[in-house]
Amino acid sequence: MEKKRLGLALRVLIGLAIGVVVGIIVYSLPSGTLKDKILIDGLFQLIGQVFLRGIMMCVVPLVFVSLVNGAASMGDIKKLGRIGGKTIAFYLATTAIALVIGLVIANVINPGIGLDMGAIETVEVTEREGTSLVQILYEMIPRNPIQALAEGNMLQIIVFAILTGIALTSIGEKGKRVLALFEELNELVMRLVSMVMTIAPIGVFGLVARTFAQTGVAALVPLAKCVLAVYIALALHAILVYGGLLKGLTGLSPVRFYKKFYPAMAVAFSTASSSATLPVTMDLTQNRIGASKEIAAFALPLGATINMDGTAIYQGVAAVFIAQVYGIDLTIGMMATIVLSATLASIGTAGVPGAGSIMLTMVLQTVGLPLEGLGLILGIDRIFDMGRTAMNITGDAVCTTIISKQEGEFDEEIWNSDFDSKEIA
Repeated sequence: MEKKRLGLALRVLIGLAIGVVVGIIVYSLPSGTLKDKILIDGLFQLIGQVFLRGIMMCVVPLVFVSLVNGAASMGDIKKLGRIGGKTIAFYLATTAIALVIGLVIANVINPGIGLDMGAIETVEVTEREGTSLVQILYEMIPRNPIQALAEGNMLQIIVFAILTGIALTSIGEKGKRVLALFEELNELVMRLVSMVMTIAPIGVFGLVARTFAQTGVAALVPLAKCVLAVYIALALHAILVYGGLLKGLTGLSPVRFYKKFYPAMAVAFSTASSSATLPVTMDLTQNRIGASKEIAAFALPLGATINMDGTAIYQGVAAVFIAQVYGIDLTIGMMATIVLSATLASIGTAGVPGAGSIMLTMVLQTVGLPLEGLGLILGIDRIFDMGRTAMNITGDAVCTTIISKQEGEFDEEIWNSDFDSKEIA
């Protein structure tokens, strides 16, 4: 019989665990050629940097190609007029709010304090403290798109990709051949990402082993604080933002909504897959909450493509964590850039399977933060992924419910009916 292969998330977690153990053992060794030159700055550095550079290699083509496809796929939204506009506005606005919540909670909890990697190793940091918000806004428009692609200027790449996708759909039949090419390029980039991610367990081992070989067990508490910050931010977003919008815009009870919808959240949490949860999400939203079938058929698949509130919270917290670990102060301008870049990138990000770590790389590069901190984050990514996926699909359902209510297509009888949660498989 063919042996069942371990999933990537589990293999990465194993790589993390082995890296922690090996790193702590190396930390206890006396300083010398074996510890410092052969292991820390030799083997561990080589393995970790090969993986990091592989991720960086994929960032620009992935962001550009996926966003062109994402923006082009929204071309039919104009046919839906008011409903399409409301849906996109809701998704982008809540994503931006989620990023702000993640940044605020991370700055309150300070997850990276207590682990000073900046004192151990020198990393390349792009200083952006002198950049004003106004300058950030107008510099989002590239003077030379080719130069932006070559230099990896993420904000400019994002804007150019979105405009390209919109332009492709606006020229009708003539743009279909080019769009078909971009869809094939997307398959190519996805294969590259898949190839890089096959070495993720080894890469994470190298990055984590090097970190713990330099710090010992000091990194464990900051990691736990990072997880805590993400889940506190997720809970606040679910209660304050989604609950507030439901109550304020529809008068519906958030408590009743979550009682009816939690089976889908449980599926999303356990599978960490929005796509796998979509059938359950659609069933509950229509048959247990009372949303319009037509609006759900449009808003829920679109949300799976462009709505990523949970991922946005994770990116905000991770950026603060990595900045604090390396002793870098995030200015207001840098945090505003994180909100802008991640919100705009959400148009294509959620439709890119297995590329969450690369999108985090994009956010870090946008504000010039060191990528070396990715090793710690990627090692426990599954813990984050479960929570952020549950939040992502919840946002889709809340949006569908609100728009159905406002459009007069909400079934009050279904909403007011009770049901046995055991009926949901």
